[in-house]
Amino acid sequence: MARTNSNMIPLGSKAKDFKLFDTVSKSTVSFNEINGTVGTIILFICNHCPYVIHINPILIKISKKYKNLGVNTIAISSNDVDKYPEDSPLKMNKHAKANKYDFPYLYDETQEIARIYDAACTPDIYLYNSNNLLVYRGQIDDSRPGNNEPLTGGDLIHAIECLINKVENTKTQKPSIGCNIKWKN
Repeated sequence: MARTNSNMIPLGSKAKDFKLFDTVSKSTVSFNEINGTVGTIILFICNHCPYVIHINPILIKISKKYKNLGVNTIAISSNDVDKYPEDSPLKMNKHAKANKYDFPYLYDETQEIARIYDAACTPDIYLYNSNNLLVYRGQIDDSRPGNNEPLTGGDLIHAIECLINKVENTKTQKPSIGCNIKWKN
């Protein structure tokens, strides 16, 4: 596992529409069908990354809390499943059920969406407003596997609260750190 930082694309970047297979509902969905009315969290994650496993409990709590306030969560896995079969769509479905995901868990087979979003690691976290403009990108908080920092979701929660309350987020946005996306050759 290569420890990789997110790319920190420019704030104000426009979310790109996509159509991907949702391993939870077993149907193809588009961004424009499942984005939130107030905002949308896009997560590039996978089943096996220790950084994602570490933050899974708070991701689920954040999704459940803010879904009712118009902020939808969308998770995408873009890993090469030939080299990492534990990230296959069937195992994504089982992982989503076992972790009680209440959000779509999409399979980016061609890795085109990860490239369009300039995703680099798992977890890579983006928050878009109701106009689908990027207002936050970076870490969920300072907690990492083994660093003994509490897992609070504080950075992402602060960004969501700023979005909901229509207040500028002036807090420094730090890159997410995790495993690199497993790119195809």
